[in-house]
Amino acid sequence: MMTTASVDTCRHRTMEKVKTFLKRATRVKTVSDDIHETALRRCLNTFDMTLLGIGHMIGAGIYVLTGTVVRKKAGASGVLSYLFAGFTALLSALCYAEFGARVPKAGSAYSYTYVTIGEIWGFVIGWNIILEHMIGAASVARAWSGAIDSIFDGALRNGTLTHIGYLSHKNPWISEYPDLLATAITIVVFIVVATGAKFSINFNSAFTILNGVVIAFIIIAGFTYANTAYWKDSQYGGFFPYGFGGTLGGAASCFFAYIGFEGIAISSEEARNPEKSVPIATLVSLAVVTLLYMLVTSSLTLMVPYYEINTSAAFPSAFAAVGSEWAKYVVAAGTLLGMTTSLLGSAFSLPRSVYAMAEDGLLFQFLAKVHPKTQTPLYSVAIFGLLSALMALFFEIDTLVEFMSIGTLFAYTIVAASIIILRYLPVSRCQFKLKPEQEGQQNQEEVSTEKSSIVKKSKSHDDFGKLRESLREIPILRHLEPGNGVVWATVILGALFLGLTGLLIYGFHLLQQTTWWAILLVILILIAVIFFYLVIVAHEQNDAFLTFQIPLVPFIPVMSMFLNIALMMSLSYLTWIRLGIWMVIGFLVYFIYGIHFSRENRTCEGYGPMVEYHGDAKLPDSSLSTMEEEVKEQQPSRREEGYF
Repeated sequence: MMTTASVDTCRHRTMEKVKTFLKRATRVKTVSDDIHETALRRCLNTFDMTLLGIGHMIGAGIYVLTGTVVRKKAGASGVLSYLFAGFTALLSALCYAEFGARVPKAGSAYSYTYVTIGEIWGFVIGWNIILEHMIGAASVARAWSGAIDSIFDGALRNGTLTHIGYLSHKNPWISEYPDLLATAITIVVFIVVATGAKFSINFNSAFTILNGVVIAFIIIAGFTYANTAYWKDSQYGGFFPYGFGGTLGGAASCFFAYIGFEGIAISSEEARNPEKSVPIATLVSLAVVTLLYMLVTSSLTLMVPYYEINTSAAFPSAFAAVGSEWAKYVVAAGTLLGMTTSLLGSAFSLPRSVYAMAEDGLLFQFLAKVHPKTQTPLYSVAIFGLLSALMALFFEIDTLVEFMSIGTLFAYTIVAASIIILRYLPVSRCQFKLKPEQEGQQNQEEVSTEKSSIVKKSKSHDDFGKLRESLREIPILRHLEPGNGVVWATVILGALFLGLTGLLIYGFHLLQQTTWWAILLVILILIAVIFFYLVIVAHEQNDAFLTFQIPLVPFIPVMSMFLNIALMMSLSYLTWIRLGIWMVIGFLVYFIYGIHFSRENRTCEGYGPMVEYHGDAKLPDSSLSTMEEEVKEQQPSRREEGYF
């Protein structure tokens, strides 16, 4: 039998192992001194990045999603669905813009989360971003194939079913037939991406401008056939044929149309001036796209009743219905142009997301190898391009779109939370540089050893993340380490929003029936939300950052968290199951490989940085030895600072 002492020893060892694991899983990424250093080519300007965002967002949303949202979910109120989704995306885009300007690295939300919250959360977000772009490419390829098929009156579908046969019959997971054309176009676009960033962007810009001309034609021509009775008269369903709940459900699906703005942040490592280009390109592209979506949806729902819209070819069929047969060919050309740019956007972002994670050691290192001529991660392009092509071959577009939306919304929620946490981190835990004018006010030794910091000279270095001076006697909060009170309040707010939106969406009938306990529960949750929001506000905020920063923190990121969670909760349970399966696969990759081969883990354990391969270039052994010695010398100070 085990003695009391041996039991205590086992318990102590177990606790130590748990603490060690938590430290490893939540360690943050150390930002290098030269954050602009990269193996990729910095060749993109603000105009390039703006057109990249517009091209990625405008194609699939207009030509694929609009018909489905209007016909099956929202009716004419799909105009508001795009407005709500656009507003939610704007809040997320502001968070992305701040991070993208401050951490101009490939990987987008993955890099931001890794720097702010920790490694395991960064991996979770990165894993979902990879899924998002794989499915984005596959779903748009399916829509591209469907557009071609509609031009030839279903000849491709019928021919495939005749000569190859069915894959499934009404299966919610698998496509009805193998889409060979979608697979082929996916492979072609990934080959274009492999040729290099500048060629891909020039290709995208040309197609986006041509697509803009077609969209202008759709809006103008559509309004010439407008019949306002389709919005007003109840015999046509009115403006809200599916109720306001249908409008919100449509907004959740419409969010798929806005994910392209993230591609701007992902491409920031290839921007000439990311501090300026990322915020401007993000906000301009999102504003333009939201306006276009609302105008296009208005023209569609005013041309024909919502219940007569063909979901697979909404605009060509609508113009045919009003007698403009010729117009459908113009629209068909625009459809192919728009979806090609959208497909290119996903294909451009996907390998760069994989590259960012592989470079940090969380995915297999060979995926970060950059070709010396094209300066693109070719292995990432080839492998994940093939996976996207297989998804396009076997999965139905509706399944792909919903699956992608939930992963995207989850990533946006974490980015919003990261903004709050970063703004209230103390100087010793912040990993960015001083403003130039502030650097001169500190002695040289302080600037060189404190990677951290952006310091507002009107406050003490130690104030950021602490309770405001007038509130420092509040029980419980006064005992928390600086920054930790905000972290816990943010996490609890996320949980409260999950409960509140679940109750409002799935228990709305109880509130309509004035069920006392449901009303009481909503009131209690709202009181808790206000309380924990005030807990965040009660702390000193570090707002002295060098680069672009969003206003009204924590209000804007808190609103972003709430709206993203609300849209997530409106998706079907099958989507949550699919997300769960994908995350199980991801955790297996992380715990078997990533946690051990992470760059931060190797540095922490004294192995020195991993050898980086950029094409055929390789650091000489002497350089590696020197770097390893420097890392080992810095090791104790890093532990003291709380990095590990």
